[in-house]
Amino acid sequence: MFQRQNCPSESRLNTRASVFDIYQPSRRGADTHTLLALLANPTAFGERAEIFGLTKPVVSAMRLILALSLLACVTFSLAEEPRRGRRRGVGPKQARKQTSVSALQLGGSPERNGQDGSVFRESYKNTKQPKANYDVTAGKTEHCVFRGITMYDQTVWSPKPCVNCLCSSGEVVCDQILCPALQCQLKFQRIGECCPICIDPVPVVDGPEYSGDSPVPNDLTELYTGTSQRQTDRKERQKKDEEERIRKKDAERKQRKKQKKEEAERQRKLKEAKDAREKEEEQRRLQEEEEERAAAEERKRRMEEQRKAEEDRARRLEVEQKEMLRALEEAAERAQEGLRGDEATEDEDMVWLRGDVFQMPPVPPTRAEGPPLSALQEPTEPDEEDTEPREEQPEVEEEESEMVTTLLPPGCSISDVTITCENAKLTGIPPLSIPELKSLSLQGNEIQTIPAGAFNGIPNLEWIDLGKNKILSSGIDPQAFKGLKFLSRLYMDGNLLEQIPSELPSTLQELKINENNLKEIEENSFEGLSSLVTLEMEGNLLSEGNVNPQAFKPLEELTYLRLSRNHFRTVPQGLPSSLLELYLENNLIEEISETAFNHTTNINVVVLRHNKLDESSIGPLAWINHRNLESIDLSHNNFYLVPSFLPKSLVHLVLAGNQIERIPGYVFAHMEPGLEYLYLSYNKLDGDGVEPESFFGTFNSMTELCLDHNQLTSIPMGINEMTTLHFLRLNNNKIRHVSEDAICDPLSDGDSHLVALRLENNLLDPRKIPPTAFSCVRSYSSVVLKPQRIK
Repeated sequence: MFQRQNCPSESRLNTRASVFDIYQPSRRGADTHTLLALLANPTAFGERAEIFGLTKPVVSAMRLILALSLLACVTFSLAEEPRRGRRRGVGPKQARKQTSVSALQLGGSPERNGQDGSVFRESYKNTKQPKANYDVTAGKTEHCVFRGITMYDQTVWSPKPCVNCLCSSGEVVCDQILCPALQCQLKFQRIGECCPICIDPVPVVDGPEYSGDSPVPNDLTELYTGTSQRQTDRKERQKKDEEERIRKKDAERKQRKKQKKEEAERQRKLKEAKDAREKEEEQRRLQEEEEERAAAEERKRRMEEQRKAEEDRARRLEVEQKEMLRALEEAAERAQEGLRGDEATEDEDMVWLRGDVFQMPPVPPTRAEGPPLSALQEPTEPDEEDTEPREEQPEVEEEESEMVTTLLPPGCSISDVTITCENAKLTGIPPLSIPELKSLSLQGNEIQTIPAGAFNGIPNLEWIDLGKNKILSSGIDPQAFKGLKFLSRLYMDGNLLEQIPSELPSTLQELKINENNLKEIEENSFEGLSSLVTLEMEGNLLSEGNVNPQAFKPLEELTYLRLSRNHFRTVPQGLPSSLLELYLENNLIEEISETAFNHTTNINVVVLRHNKLDESSIGPLAWINHRNLESIDLSHNNFYLVPSFLPKSLVHLVLAGNQIERIPGYVFAHMEPGLEYLYLSYNKLDGDGVEPESFFGTFNSMTELCLDHNQLTSIPMGINEMTTLHFLRLNNNKIRHVSEDAICDPLSDGDSHLVALRLENNLLDPRKIPPTAFSCVRSYSSVVLKPQRIK
């Protein structure tokens, strides 16, 4: 039921419009209750007028209009009181009917809803007053009845929060209130209100809804109290924020102080660790220097002993040579004396000249099969004296004279226990009967066959050289060498052999069959040659396809094998475990498998120059774990990089004549005790081809380093750290500058170690080389700088 002071009427509606028209320029978002309280209380107005921007005359007019409105409401209520019980109210359904046009006309949101359904509209404060479609005309009879209450036409009221109703031509139209868009940062929505309000720049205290029963001074007190409280809260909040900020700064300062302390402690520990490490390195360096000094003294002592031994041996050889010369001179003098003596004395001297070793038996020896002796002798014209019979000489003397003249074929010579018949045009083995003979050289003749028993007269031979003849495999009798029980060396180079001769003596230690036509090595080709140490078969037609892997099995003592200038594409299989040196140069080898040297664990030297190898064709495990392999020759192949996985024990590496462009880092680091000789001449190394770690692992072992005939533009890094380097070749490059520490370490106080240094044929200006650049060279005369190429 409506109270009198809140009775809706046209005058009140107009009053509200006028109030809000006046209020519109004032502060937006102010509380309506506060405004009404200020209008009702002039004293409060003087204290808070600046909030709303209102003057006293304006407020007086507003109070007058409000008083007239309230009087009209009281009169209307007294006139309508008797009819309230008889009138029928408007039902809820009819009250909730909505008209879109009315809603749009009313628009906006309520600022404060009263208990009687009256409404103060926010839209009057924030937007221009819309022109209504309905007219508030006095004397119009279309009234509305809502819940037993009669409403004048065009009356607006709010039956519940956030709902506005309009009496339009006897019909009640209601609609939801639309909240306006507020242009402020701080918003607040009170309890029971449907739209938020702005609370800046002057905060408004929330309180109970204003009504005629609530005293105005309470609202002002609450406003003042709320404002003061909020200011106090804001100050406290600012104070707390300031304290929090100070606390954070203190915490950050303490944290920085702690971090500085930790950093100082860490730096101190690092310095202590560094000092300890430097001290340890210094001790180790001193120990190494002491060891090197002791080793140098030991080497010096050994060299001195060796020098003395060499001097003693040289003196002995000199004495022996003098004695030999003296003996030869005495023999020559005796020979001249014998020529002046009689025939008997001459015969005795001749026998003495042959020596006891060549003392011939009184009976002529049985001649071996072969060409007649007359075919091996040059024809001689008989002397007139020889035609006459010499009956006075004994028959024995004639036989001895005949033996002396027919013992050696023309073109042959005898020295001690060696007979040499080189290039004597012999067509067969000469018939010799000298049991004491040890060596026989028949090189450079035209011998084609070796019959059985060809060496019966010289059974004690130890060395036979049959090289550069025309001997065929079919021309060698199987029993030709059987009787030679002491034969240790047999040379058959430069013949026409297609197979290994059979039935060779078991005492044979050296066999050379180079430059023949060997096409096959069978399983039993070396049967019985368990004492063979050296085997050479270079320049033949051998390959992995015609060499039986079991052929080398009987060679239990073989240490030296030469298979160069053949047709091998891989390393031959079945090599004996006793092998120490293997020569396979000038073949067609393209690959070294990981099993190639599995059985040759003692091998020491491998020569593979002039083949078709590259860095990718060597298996990683081919030889890296060999502990005795010290020398490898891979020159003149197809390498572009220094190959990896080289043997750990490698000392001597030859890679000259390849296309090497780079030395990878740490490629020598795994070697023990370290590489000593490295030859990289005639390659394509340039300024970027040598890395700082390329020579890592060789600084304490490298003795000879050859980098000549490359494309280097500067001294490679790491050379100045090689403390044992004796010979360095850098000639024929493109080096333009030599810095002070490129070759020698200026901080090193050790003795000069470089013996020879070659830098000729570069682009150097000798006048620009620092004076201390060669401080580690023993003698400046051993530094070769001229000539230089000027560009």
